[in-house]
Amino acid sequence: MRSALFSADNLEKESDQPGMRLQNSKMLKIELNGEAMARVGSMVAYQGQVQFQALGSGGVGKFLKQKLTGEGVPLMRVTGRGDVFLADLASDVHLIDLEPGDALSINGSSVLAFDSTLQYDIKMVGGAGMMSSSGLFNCVFTGYGRIAVTTKGTPVVLNVDQPTYVDPQAAVCWSASLQTGYHRAEQMGLGTLLGRRTGEAFTMSFAGQGFVVVQPSEEPPLMGSGQQQSGSSGGLLGGLLD
Repeated sequence: MRSALFSADNLEKESDQPGMRLQNSKMLKIELNGEAMARVGSMVAYQGQVQFQALGSGGVGKFLKQKLTGEGVPLMRVTGRGDVFLADLASDVHLIDLEPGDALSINGSSVLAFDSTLQYDIKMVGGAGMMSSSGLFNCVFTGYGRIAVTTKGTPVVLNVDQPTYVDPQAAVCWSASLQTGYHRAEQMGLGTLLGRRTGEAFTMSFAGQGFVVVQPSEEPPLMGSGQQQSGSSGGLLGGLLD
């Protein structure tokens, strides 16, 4: 049988070291020997002896409750020995290694998987989430380990050395040391009152020294009855909060 499909570029990438690595730009491979955390529904294939445990009530809960997001349980613990392949709607996957002393704030919609050695907390973005569909909360990761984040397209990394403003649905992750808030980008006037809007009423503001990663796409808006499309920030944070 012959096909370009079977070229070396598409064959499974092997390694002697356990952990996360990119199978390709759209797919994460975890060579599992222990446990890792991943977004529910992100597994596309696995080999070996692997178990998946949804994290519901009494799981990895923090001080806030799931009812704040109105979402289901989107996190799962992956344990065992084998190869696990993860993806999220063909989004680009990027790996970030955190070391002791690092702190990274991530929009929940962009978290695909992370090492269980990492610690995380749920933080409220000062006012920004209330003005957008990206949610009130973000995940702050610290410790030592690797995390896989997704972007819709090739992102840009902005160096925050002056006041910086980003659509809250396009902000992927940023230095946790930055001060965040919200900024009214659209000027109020007669046109606004008559219904003429720019579609950019509010942006997230960043100040201090650090970086912010911005994707060239906005997350889909909220759907009816408080539900969000798969992969939304509220969904992931619901599992973290439960």
